Amino acid sequence: MADKKGWGSTVAGWFIEREEEPSAPAESEYAAVPDSIQSPPIETYNTPSPTQTVFQKAPPPPTGGQVDFAAVFEAAGVDQDEQQRVARTTELLRSLPAGTDAGVKKQIVEASLKAFGVPIEKIIEATVEEIQALDGYIRNGAADNEKLIQESDARIKQYESEIKNIRAVMQQSVDEQQTLIRVCNDKKLEVQHVLEFFGQDTVAKVVKASPKLHDPSDQTVNPGS
Repeated sequence: MADKKGWGSTVAGWFIEREEEPSAPAESEYAAVPDSIQSPPIETYNTPSPTQTVFQKAPPPPTGGQVDFAAVFEAAGVDQDEQQRVARTTELLRSLPAGTDAGVKKQIVEASLKAFGVPIEKIIEATVEEIQALDGYIRNGAADNEKLIQESDARIKQYESEIKNIRAVMQQSVDEQQTLIRVCNDKKLEVQHVLEFFGQDTVAKVVKASPKLHDPSDQTVNPGS
């Protein structure tokens, strides 16, 4: 069971470990997959990987979570013939009854592939190319996402700093206004002694007669006049 579980998660470093799999052929039957190909486990997408450089041109970005797999494979140099080989093999495997013995499945598949006239090695090579392209696509997407998050976080911090500065300016203005009110009121009390000396009635008559002065009880007076 350890060999069965380990194969899918270790070969080439790209395979997704399945929770539960039907009986699989022995690991020796897949000796054609090159053991020398290595890359980090699929979970560590932020770790640089050789598969991130497999693309010969920029692959199309996903749209609404949907991926144009044919275009991704083509960008990685997997041509139409290679894609067809993988697609035919995939359909062939899907068409086999689930309860078929593993050995019988292998015989059926090998016989069918020979009928296609394509060596098994070519099919394996094309399949690994597609997995390699998908792994690179995931990792490139993870790198782009990490870059976006870092840039967005930097912008958020910049805006937060600006907001903090704006709030500080606002608070400073409020504090200055309170100080202005206090010192002006203190000065008003100081000069008010002069008015108190002459008396309220006398002051009222002067205010009423003067074109320069305004009755503080008159709410219609324009402060700017």
